[in-house]
Amino acid sequence: MAVIIGGSAFVLLVLVLSLVTISKGYGYEHKIDPHPDEEQ
Repeated sequence: MAVIIGGSAFVLLVLVLSLVTISKGYGYEHKIDPHPDEEQ
C-alpha cells in the first residue's frame, strides 16, 4: 500500500513540475521572441 501511495505522489510531483517548466518556457519564449504581429 505504501508503494502505491509513494508512486502516486511521485507521479503527481513530476506532472506538476512538468507543467511549471512548460509554463516558464512559454513565458520566456514570448519575451525573447515576440510575435511578428505584436511588433508593428
